Amino acid sequence: MFIRVIGIDRTMERQVAHIVQLFFEDAKVIFTNEQETTLQLEFIEHISEQMIQVKAQLLVVDTDIMTEEFQEASFPSNFNAEEKRKHRRRVIHQTLLLLLEAYTGMRQPWGILTGIRPTKLAHRKRREGLGAEQAQLQLQEEYLLTAEKVELMQQITERQLQAAPDLYRLGEEVSIYIGIPFCPTKCAYCTFPAYSIQGQQGSVDSFLGGLHYEMQQIGEWLKNRGIAITTVYFGGGTPTSISAEEMAALYGRMFDSFPNVNDIREITVEAGRPDTITPEKLAVLNRFEIDRISINPQSYHQETLDAIGRHHTVEETIEKFRLAREMGIDNINMDLIIGLPGEGLDEFQHTLRETEKLMPESLTVHTLSFKRASEMTQNKSKYKVADRDEVVEMMKLAERWTAQQGYVPYYLYRQKNILGNLENVGYAKPGLESLYNIMIMEEVQTIIGLGCGASSKFIHPRTGKITRFANPKEPRAYNLAFEKYTEDKLKLLDEHFESIYSS
Repeated sequence: MFIRVIGIDRTMERQVAHIVQLFFEDAKVIFTNEQETTLQLEFIEHISEQMIQVKAQLLVVDTDIMTEEFQEASFPSNFNAEEKRKHRRRVIHQTLLLLLEAYTGMRQPWGILTGIRPTKLAHRKRREGLGAEQAQLQLQEEYLLTAEKVELMQQITERQLQAAPDLYRLGEEVSIYIGIPFCPTKCAYCTFPAYSIQGQQGSVDSFLGGLHYEMQQIGEWLKNRGIAITTVYFGGGTPTSISAEEMAALYGRMFDSFPNVNDIREITVEAGRPDTITPEKLAVLNRFEIDRISINPQSYHQETLDAIGRHHTVEETIEKFRLAREMGIDNINMDLIIGLPGEGLDEFQHTLRETEKLMPESLTVHTLSFKRASEMTQNKSKYKVADRDEVVEMMKLAERWTAQQGYVPYYLYRQKNILGNLENVGYAKPGLESLYNIMIMEEVQTIIGLGCGASSKFIHPRTGKITRFANPKEPRAYNLAFEKYTEDKLKLLDEHFESIYSS
């Protein structure tokens, strides 16, 4: 289907196209008068110093049937030009959303929000001093969110502030992300830097040498400036793909290089693929007192695991979870995915029943997203997934089940092309929330990325300005230039923290 859009300036095309595709998933949105189309959207707006009026019309070209929506809003007298521009964009997006909801009969619970981190808005309202009721009204009016989504956002922000009461004051500390770009195999839905470790030992050795260098240099910089580390997160890839000896050397480098490691609030190691877990590796995790690990089933259906390229068995997930428990690891996260190929409500209920037998301390419920570079997206016809209504029911089931088991939601993020226009939600037993997940989602402090595919985000604690720096995703490129990337990162750290202390 082609949808023609008339009357929108170029700065708004991307957002308008995104909202349209929430309703017409495979539509191609064209911002021109020249293409023959099935549907035509036209915007007519009038703007004065005090008021904006927007009319949106949706014409079914073959039948001349038209649906219309009209909105008007005044500009507060204290608005400057930039605030008026944002207000105008919001009114146009609202008009478009209401028009498409009226035409399709489909309600979008997240309204006009298309960003990854909606809970940042709830935190912003809180920091402005608004009460819960006033914040809820503003969020619903400004973004057309449902009351249920606003309530979820507020519940999460409250839980985050209980987990980290000093959340808004952590901007002068940092967290560290360490990327290990190797996995046993690559899953069909994955776009993370993840390369098969089979036959790659030379590349692994070179990569680990570069990573040790990065850790040493960054650690020295932090020590010299007296900057504390809040959390450390080993991700990837699968960090437990490397050997037990390589893991021990890596954690030893962390203790030698980073300042006051015993004061770091949380250290997490992703052990997401059960087929990488051994007693020897669990013993290393224990020796270095790693606080938290992940063992990720994604599904408890073998057919699904085979289809998405996870070369482990359901039984292996259960066996490795119990082994970790027996060896004294008492903070384990699990990831589940709603909407995997061939799975519906019955299959997801089975996955929850199996999870209940293990009861991890935390659980992240992901909704499948068709990421542009994934094998699943590139061969979409090969993977049959549940429809929108069934995916919504699966998410509701997850909400009920987690509440019944005593879990509370503590972080949330969304993705483009996510099934049902839903969300990913992290749940935890109270007091066992992942602090790193809160830091990365709420963007309250600088996170320094080390290793392959790791992105650093330098966040100014007062202005909120974000500066990004990414290491290369491919191990060979990283191995050739890790010294240069480390040097560039140290310069950015100097500039960033100098701006903090001078402002």
